Amino acid sequence: MALKQVIEICELLETPVIEKAEIREFFLNKGLEEPEIETRKIKEEKGETEFIKINIRGKKSKSKGNAAPTLGIIGRLGGIGARPHKIGLVSDADGAITALATAAKLADMRKKGDMLNGDVIVATHLCPCSPIISHDPVSFMDAPVSMETMNKYEIDERMEAILSIDTTKGNRVINSRGFAISPTVKDGYILRVSEDLLDIMQIVTGKLPVVFPLSMQDITPYGNEIFHLNSILQPATVTHAPVVGIAITTEVPVPGCATGANHALDIEMAVRFAVEVAKAFGEGKCSFFDEKEFQRLLSLYGSMEHLKTLGNK
Repeated sequence: MALKQVIEICELLETPVIEKAEIREFFLNKGLEEPEIETRKIKEEKGETEFIKINIRGKKSKSKGNAAPTLGIIGRLGGIGARPHKIGLVSDADGAITALATAAKLADMRKKGDMLNGDVIVATHLCPCSPIISHDPVSFMDAPVSMETMNKYEIDERMEAILSIDTTKGNRVINSRGFAISPTVKDGYILRVSEDLLDIMQIVTGKLPVVFPLSMQDITPYGNEIFHLNSILQPATVTHAPVVGIAITTEVPVPGCATGANHALDIEMAVRFAVEVAKAFGEGKCSFFDEKEFQRLLSLYGSMEHLKTLGNK
């Protein structure tokens, strides 16, 4: 159960001013050590945001000279708030809430003695005053910094597989309430859905797993003037690690800038999923893709990494 951590993070983030000292103190009280918490404020033309990266070290992790793999968990969003236009947490905040609540849950577990095998690196950014942009069918939250900047500070070369979590409610192609996962994306290829992740998902939810559709457009970088579902798969444009999206979803389109639209039970379910993936991945029991099949694809069809670029202009 991770509802306590979800509520704690919501309370921590529902504020017009993000105090990084308060964020650090929260996680230090969870038993993390100073070197495991990084914060950095970045300011650009549209505004500023606070990046946070948390490394929950495992008992058999590579950070300790061992071999257990490192999982990355990224909270994707434009902003957690749309002040001065809107007061309170916006729907778009779900990615950050889920990622940080996962970090809090893993920290609480470790403090009690339940330490995972591998490192888990959690990264997101927190901006309570992000701009709003028009989008069909509903408005989105814009980010105060560029996608290049978000990728720079949220993607870590130590991540050997990545869960990218994002509110994905502003569309008409996902029509279920809760969360959905994507097929695995790696180096320009949309691969088959991981059977291991499907197994974990149906155990956590108690329901048949939900997989959301991807188009080729969705795995290309922002900036090419092509439609994207949202930014959930943007990490795949700058890493060789396999990336799977965790989309927080609704039955109807909900604007990213809507307040009162953060569903705690749905977020808690996504947190439990991320925690279970982290456990299994560190134990070598959760594969994001079939390496042999991926090499076969490369031998037959060649590299698709040109889809990770802005293409020919």
